[in-house]
Amino acid sequence: MNLTLKIWRQKGPKEKGQIVDYKVTDISEHMSFLEMMDVLNESLVAKDEDPIAFDHDCREGICGTCSLHINGEPHGPDRGITTCQLHMRMFNDGDTIYIEPWRAKAFPIIKDLIVDRTAFERIQQAGAFISVNTSGNTQDANSLPIPKHDADLSMDAAACIGCGACVASCKNSSAMLFVGAKVSQFALLPQGKIEAKERVLNMVKQMDEEGFGNCTNTGACEIECPKDISLENIARMNREFLKASL
Repeated sequence: MNLTLKIWRQKGPKEKGQIVDYKVTDISEHMSFLEMMDVLNESLVAKDEDPIAFDHDCREGICGTCSLHINGEPHGPDRGITTCQLHMRMFNDGDTIYIEPWRAKAFPIIKDLIVDRTAFERIQQAGAFISVNTSGNTQDANSLPIPKHDADLSMDAAACIGCGACVASCKNSSAMLFVGAKVSQFALLPQGKIEAKERVLNMVKQMDEEGFGNCTNTGACEIECPKDISLENIARMNREFLKASL
């Protein structure tokens, strides 16, 4: 298939960016979206032009690095996938595709389609950890029984890969789905009870300091999340925050 790509180009954080048009031809429907980007970059390098900078790593939907805003949707038109799992069969011959970086004050652009998401790392450093010694001191599973329902919810929350699609999809650039997931995965387990109060207070404080907006329950974050993280995690975080604030 032949496509027209309208891609955001920006040389640096303080440079002015713009949309630049590119043409790609003979793209197979079996290619992944990132493979299509590779084809474009190879052609740019062959012409001695600057290739388009975009994040990628595992290309297996695990790391959350490959985060692109495609035709106005984080990770593109498919559901429950990251950008690297998006295939060109989702598009048609002759389509025009807009490709942009995440748009949020807390995710400043580094170059082209790459944004700085270290704000997420600072939020996790503020409290997403436990002090229980689980390394080299493994306990028998039956010595600390956990209801299966709680264990399942914790595992669902822990599936968050921190890609930032929730922020990119939110009209307020809220990170509450991300923070709610990180709080929930510990709040649901006995190992997370020790730091529960400090965890939620510190993580929410750090989230606010990073410049993320508040949640107004639009629900776009849950829809666009590649790991289907539930809005229930935001509600759980709010309850944890209220209890810790009393």
